[in-house]
Amino acid sequence: MNLTADHRPDPQALLSAIKRERHGALKIFLGAFPGVGKTYKMLEAAREARREGADIVIGIIESHGRQETEALCEGLESIPLMPLEYRGAQFRELNLDAILKRAPAVVLIDELAHRNIPGTRHPRRYQ
Repeated sequence: MNLTADHRPDPQALLSAIKRERHGALKIFLGAFPGVGKTYKMLEAAREARREGADIVIGIIESHGRQETEALCEGLESIPLMPLEYRGAQFRELNLDAILKRAPAVVLIDELAHRNIPGTRHPRRYQ
């Protein structure tokens, strides 16, 4: 790394290094109503990217019992959900720590606005 006269990193060299780094992207599938096909389209796009060699895992998909959606999940690696107990009931939530440990190129996370069970790292999935 290039240093300035006062032994600090050269700001222009830092900016150049940042530009050379690979940046991530966020793709969000939006729809006006439940059941319009957001999850289905996300899974179709993921399957296509997987065929092209992308490292893709499912973080969480809410199929709501739709067999077509569940069928699109087949063949894609899935991160096990984290079991949690809250007020005497059992729940399964997105396992952020397992996703970070696995470090896939792409992770599928459905229903970003979902409110997580108290005690998880973040109140909402999108955080």
